[in-house]
Amino acid sequence: MTYRAVNVLRKVEIIAAEDTRHSRGLLNHFAITGSRLVALHEHNEVERAIELIQFAHEGESTAIISDAGTPILSDPGLAVIRLAWESGIRVVPVPGASALTAALSVSPFGAQGCLFVGFLPTRTKVLESMLNDLSTHWGAVVFFEAPHRIVATLQALEKLLPARRVLIGRELTKLHETLLLGTPAELLPQVQEEHRGEFICILEGMAASAARHRASSIDAVMLEQALMELLPPRQVAKVLAKVSGVDSRTVYSRLTSRHRAGDTALSSTSSGDDD
Repeated sequence: MTYRAVNVLRKVEIIAAEDTRHSRGLLNHFAITGSRLVALHEHNEVERAIELIQFAHEGESTAIISDAGTPILSDPGLAVIRLAWESGIRVVPVPGASALTAALSVSPFGAQGCLFVGFLPTRTKVLESMLNDLSTHWGAVVFFEAPHRIVATLQALEKLLPARRVLIGRELTKLHETLLLGTPAELLPQVQEEHRGEFICILEGMAASAARHRASSIDAVMLEQALMELLPPRQVAKVLAKVSGVDSRTVYSRLTSRHRAGDTALSSTSSGDDD
């Protein structure tokens, strides 16, 4: 909470809250007692929006808050905001803690060109189709995920985009705040062990992923060249196999095929060493 948010909530006549039980605890904590608290959730949003606009025309000011999030960003409030603009009522944002900006501020993928998509679909086929579409976006893709869905989403990412890294923020700005970075396969064991709370995920974009793989390829070539100057090919294959996880015979086959066209270092060191 910011000082501005507390002051606004103390001054308005009406506070529309996603869950009045949760919001009552917040208001009590900041000794906010003069405002009338009403419920604004997905089941009554349209009817409540009409009511709040009527109050506004009568001179009563209203604040909209949501639980552990920001109104409209996958939370209630859109119907009220739309009707307020259409009715000529002044709409003012009061910034506070936001998982979206908080996660982007510590993301190694950068914020340029990022795409925010809210919550992902829950049906497997629809989810996989959407992830395939999002995989071609050049910037990072930001989405929310529920605790009972995070494992299934990571499993879908492991299936479709196994090399893409993901930054996961759990309970950002709250008591049990956690940040995790890795590929879907690396993150799954950690998330399966503890997947309570609300999640925000940032999927590495196509451009950043391609740049990282280019850098990795350059590093791999430099390592191979250095090893070839020091060791026989079969020893080089063993070292590269341990680093990459690829079978040593496969690595050796690739080495020999790549260097067969005139690599004298290979021909001079390969004779007499079959270890």
